[in-house]
Amino acid sequence: LGTSSSINKSNPQLNKHNWNRGKQKRTKATDRSDFWEEKRKGAQLRKHIDATLGSGNLREAVKLPPGEDLNEWLAVNTVDFFNQVNLLYGTLTEFCTPDNCRTMSAGPKYEYRWADGVQIKKPIEVSAPKYVEYLMDWIEAQLDDESIFPQKLGSPFPANFKEVVKTIFKRLFRVYAHIYHSHFQKIVSLKEEAHLNTCFKHFILFTCEFGLIDKKELAPLQELIETIINSMQLFRHRANYSSFENCSYALYLHSGLGNGSPPRISIMKDSNFSIWLKT
Repeated sequence: LGTSSSINKSNPQLNKHNWNRGKQKRTKATDRSDFWEEKRKGAQLRKHIDATLGSGNLREAVKLPPGEDLNEWLAVNTVDFFNQVNLLYGTLTEFCTPDNCRTMSAGPKYEYRWADGVQIKKPIEVSAPKYVEYLMDWIEAQLDDESIFPQKLGSPFPANFKEVVKTIFKRLFRVYAHIYHSHFQKIVSLKEEAHLNTCFKHFILFTCEFGLIDKKELAPLQELIETIINSMQLFRHRANYSSFENCSYALYLHSGLGNGSPPRISIMKDSNFSIWLKT
């Protein structure tokens, strides 16, 4: 495991498919990572993230480091998760098209409409790629707004900072939900399912740690999320059972595509940890 940057370097498919909006490659997300490392406490927090993720302990990786400011921690991780989702979706842009995905949906029960409260005040129905384009532009605008993400070291965060972060995470989750419901089989064909699941697992654990998304918003992937949380409980207690010392667990994904249900995962003991798709 690693940070978004280290994971992406190990995945040439992700590097190959940087999201191109037709005019230029999206680069601000990476620029924002550099910004937090150079001008605030990002470098120090980045070392902590690298160390905890490198150990493979995602539970520890998401926790607020002792003595650190919560808002700084939320800010650094918000940029990281923005990068991850941006790159993951970038692998699917030739498949997630206005013709194939006419609405931003997560299965037959959930459809998302776009509004930013400024330029588009009333929610409008748009295609999935248009929704994601609006979303990424909106997030970049939040990151560039010094009244929300202050640039000067020591400058205070706004009182509503966590609420802004919660809105960002809620909307990033919708991209994950769309990917799992509409494009999971394509992800498998690209051999990116392990990377997708690692990123989503990290995202969900961080979300749960700081209460960033309301439970009702998580409903499209609730079964998947519950299994992730339960698996972490199982891994935590694994050392208590001597018979499990030399093995790990595999998350088996059962595709629910085609019958209107989301992908399911189950946990099985395995000699080599891996992620499999069962059709």
